[in-house]
Amino acid sequence: MTRRGNRPAADGTPPTWHDDGVTAPLTPHEQPPEQPPAGGAHPQDEPAEQPGLARELRQAAVVAVAVAVAGVLLGLLWLWLAPRMPLVSDERAVYLKDPEGEQAIGMDGTFVLLALGFGVLSSAVVFWLRRRGGIALVIGLAIGGLLASVIAWRLGIWLGPDTDIVAAARSAGKGVVFDAPLKLSAKGALLAWPFAAMVVHLVLTALFGPRDPEPEPQWPDPVPPLQDGD
Repeated sequence: MTRRGNRPAADGTPPTWHDDGVTAPLTPHEQPPEQPPAGGAHPQDEPAEQPGLARELRQAAVVAVAVAVAGVLLGLLWLWLAPRMPLVSDERAVYLKDPEGEQAIGMDGTFVLLALGFGVLSSAVVFWLRRRGGIALVIGLAIGGLLASVIAWRLGIWLGPDTDIVAAARSAGKGVVFDAPLKLSAKGALLAWPFAAMVVHLVLTALFGPRDPEPEPQWPDPVPPLQDGD
């Protein structure tokens, strides 16, 4: 067995170790430098915000669909609780049985109150399930509330009294009172649900949402005591 010293050769090559014709360098084997992928960018260089943004958008879409489906319940409650507007016919024209009644205002008011309640409830449920929130979640909540209001409005009209007043008057007969179809005189009532949902969710987030950790206080360095003779 032949050994060569640990000193490098005169030409600068690393020292080697010989054993019966087998030669091995004494220095560790150097790995070739890692080559960057094609295009010159590493996978870690890709923006990390994309997965989080995609997740927030999916959650917002789920919230919008779930809230919109809840509009069916609002439509059924509006159909059940809204006051009826009585009509009467003399076979030549259709008249309001109570011209001074406020049933039309009551229809709008009932829809607004129910929509506000649904807006508060939906925002509270969404905040409870997804406390961290996010602007995408609030937008999904607002879009879902608007879709739910439209669904409730059209569903209540569709399931309510006949919208063909002439046919309803002929079917009822002369002097017989029948109900007018449901309607929303103020289309702004459709904004009650999304408005209440956004406001309540923002308030809940401000009061009970996650907080950023407060920085630790920086105390000044203590002043060394004065020595005698200073």
